[in-house]
Amino acid sequence: MGENLYIPEEVSKEELYKSLYPQLKALVADESDLIANMANITSALKEAFDFFWIGFYRVIGDRLVLGPFQGPIACTSIAFGKGVCGSTWKEAKTIIVPDVDRFPGHIACSSQSRSEIVVPLKHNDIVVAVLDVDSNQLNSFDEIDSYWLEKICALL
Repeated sequence: MGENLYIPEEVSKEELYKSLYPQLKALVADESDLIANMANITSALKEAFDFFWIGFYRVIGDRLVLGPFQGPIACTSIAFGKGVCGSTWKEAKTIIVPDVDRFPGHIACSSQSRSEIVVPLKHNDIVVAVLDVDSNQLNSFDEIDSYWLEKICALL
């Protein structure tokens, strides 16, 4: 696939994911480098959805370490079980937070972040990274995002 991304206008969120998914699948199909694929996926999702912040944190030892991302500067290291990202790592399941101010122990990398979804990236049922997506609006994420972001993470 070339480095062109087709983003349809004035479609539902579900239709946008449906359009984007095969393009992302083709984009990562011939590239074996995980970091390169993470970088392209974050870029494509940021461009398509204009998320406030999107990026990966990779499991390195006993920490989540910042990986490829798009948006304002971010926390560089998160402990196991801490914040939404660390909790996703610990629970090995997607967490949707409608209002980050109501999430116990939320780590505020940016005071502008209002809602969040974090999806685990697994290899052999072990979490190896998480995809973190932040919005500067409340209640931005739902089961549609969860479904498609999990599918996208499975491409890696």
